[in-house]
Amino acid sequence: MRDVNSLNRVILLGRLGQKPELRALPQTDNSLARFSLATNEKVFNRNTNESSDRTEWHKIVVWGKLAEFCDKYLDKGRQILIEGKLRTRSWQDKDGNKRSTTEVEAQNIILVGSGPRREGEGDSGGGGRPQPRDTGPIAEFPAEGDAAGSGEGEGEDEVPF
Repeated sequence: MRDVNSLNRVILLGRLGQKPELRALPQTDNSLARFSLATNEKVFNRNTNESSDRTEWHKIVVWGKLAEFCDKYLDKGRQILIEGKLRTRSWQDKDGNKRSTTEVEAQNIILVGSGPRREGEGDSGGGGRPQPRDTGPIAEFPAEGDAAGSGEGEGEDEVPF
């Protein structure tokens, strides 16, 4: 049970640094995908009156069916929205030193835009007018034990009142 006064939630909108690396874990009959995601922000320097881009790289880990979705649909440069949790793991390296890393464990992934950014392509369509975007497939796989994954009431529109 989680503490009602705490929350571990991450939402990122960015572009993939490389195609996801998919691994099958035979001992658990599960899949694992790893990739990096870049987010950018404009930073304004008051001293020089210039702005620059700052890129932050995030390590993303995806499990199960969502990992297989990533392998099939994600490529380098693809813009996606990720919802997930921060996870820190520790291990000993080959020299016996304790190491740790923090990663985003993705729970939902939404494809945004029409695909990888091409050379010379800007973020706005033209004339300052936003262009329609192809949001592509949405991958939402309920966590184990979630009511949405139980199969009850499939195909029925349930109204909560």
